[in-house]
Amino acid sequence: MPTSTYVALSAQVALDRRLTTIANNVANMNTAGFRAEEVKFDAVMTRTGPEKVAFSSPGDTYISRSPGAVSYTGNPLDVAVQGESWLALSTPDGTVYTRDGRLQMTATGELLSTAGYPVLDPGEAGILLDPRGGEVSIAADGTISQGGNQVGAIGLFSIPETAKLSRYENSGVVPSEAAQPVEDMTVNGLRQGYVEGANVNPISEISKLIMLQRAFDSAASAVEKSESTQQEAIRSLGPS
Repeated sequence: MPTSTYVALSAQVALDRRLTTIANNVANMNTAGFRAEEVKFDAVMTRTGPEKVAFSSPGDTYISRSPGAVSYTGNPLDVAVQGESWLALSTPDGTVYTRDGRLQMTATGELLSTAGYPVLDPGEAGILLDPRGGEVSIAADGTISQGGNQVGAIGLFSIPETAKLSRYENSGVVPSEAAQPVEDMTVNGLRQGYVEGANVNPISEISKLIMLQRAFDSAASAVEKSESTQQEAIRSLGPS
């Protein structure tokens, strides 16, 4: 098979992976706290005879940490995370971090995420409120008060920039390096009554989707032309 066919096929593999990530981003553009998935591509160089040929790699997937738009809900149990920090949840698979601040309180006072996972305090313990303690007030530093009394605190955690993030369900992430409690609240914090949306720009993503679809079709056409040329050469040289 000609080298040009392998190059075109490698491009199709890379583009197909990118198309999949964009489609997933668009599907979750209304998911609170969702972090968009991106793909970093590199060219793989190989030498065939005196020339070098560049193949497209499948790409390295990573989760974008850029913030999403914040909207007002008025719900006292909704919080929007400010800065580079994350909320921590206790799941059956261990601690998971999220920017989805839609919280709920059970009949027994447990503070949970919308998926039913306990929200953790700065010491990574669950938070228990008083169901009959009155209105819940959440300060910028995560302190929770009821009836003028402090009853707990929502933990904020910092994930190292060098950590690779793995997705957990829709809005959760699991870092490859341990997260640490946030101590500097000048930039980081919580905003009660607000929720952060997905960090997906739908117009940009759809534009990318259209361009990538065209590029994929072009690569497919290149494969077909290469195969047609090879078959024509075989038919021409066969009788001799």
